[in-house]
Amino acid sequence: MAMSTKAINLASFSSVFPSSLDKLNKPSKGVQNSFWVPRIPLVKAVQSPAESDTGRWAKQRRPQNADGDFFVDHTCIDCDTCRWMAPQVFTRAGGMSAVYKQPTCKQDRLKALQALLSCPTNSIRTEVPPPDILEAQKTFPIPIDEKKLPGVYHCGYHSSKSYGASSYLIIHPDGNILIDSPKFTERLARKIEELGGVCYMFLTHKDDVADHGKWSKRFSCNRILHSGDVEACTADVETKLDGNGPWRLGQDIMLIHTPGHTEGSVCLFYMPLKILFTGDHLLMRESGLDIVAMYNRYSVGTQLDSVKKLLNLDFNWVIPGHGRRIEFKDVGEKNAVLEAFVEEKYAHYSSVKNK
Repeated sequence: MAMSTKAINLASFSSVFPSSLDKLNKPSKGVQNSFWVPRIPLVKAVQSPAESDTGRWAKQRRPQNADGDFFVDHTCIDCDTCRWMAPQVFTRAGGMSAVYKQPTCKQDRLKALQALLSCPTNSIRTEVPPPDILEAQKTFPIPIDEKKLPGVYHCGYHSSKSYGASSYLIIHPDGNILIDSPKFTERLARKIEELGGVCYMFLTHKDDVADHGKWSKRFSCNRILHSGDVEACTADVETKLDGNGPWRLGQDIMLIHTPGHTEGSVCLFYMPLKILFTGDHLLMRESGLDIVAMYNRYSVGTQLDSVKKLLNLDFNWVIPGHGRRIEFKDVGEKNAVLEAFVEEKYAHYSSVKNK
């Protein structure tokens, strides 16, 4: 199938949120942090002592693994990817991932191999070379839910450059959209090409750009990033959003400025399927809904304000860059959950600030 080259008109518009006259390529102003929280700047995954060890021990089997073929070694950065991709096989033990049950059926084995291929640090291994690894590679990108979310795919191949973030592909009649950057592999590129290629590469924020340059070169796609998050490595992106938005990408996609995690964090709202792709703005961890304040790079208070804005949007799905996807029963449930979350977090961080 040939790559779609039909352009989608990108324009700023006034809807949902108040907005100023938003123009491309003008710098945006900073915001002071409202709350104090402990931070680990520029790092998202807690480093294990083994990461700096290039010896054989680092790649050895962790003792927390169940006996059998699959195992996780000591280079795991606890990014959670394998645990949500193959929960039948992987769990958290001793601050990292581990195999708690070896796959016992073909479907579980495929899930485990997909997690192996998506691990950003190649920390998942097998005792013997898997004879079916090529079949697992052919499954990417993976449809998320062919009935509920047709044309939406998880790309897999998470990159260590983006701390193990997920990347997604939307098949769109006016040009496909790649959301954030997976690790570049020609095998994945060929599979995406079969689906129509990439017309736009939407980068939610500066942390998850990974191999954006390689994908841009491969597909000659239009990269989109907010000017507040442009750095040296993304100075050549084709479209720099400026101001508070929101912006439209065609008739059915809205780009929502949600500053907080970073100054230029932007969510993508795919209206026909009621999906909000949130990057690092909002996610679901094993412990529940979270904004990962420890790794906030701009303003926790602003991030909570941006979460509150989401009450005005009619979506049922949250698909984040890190962590698990969320499906709400309806917009009422979504709003109830977000209102309770924001209220609890405002109270928590205000009390921390006042101590």
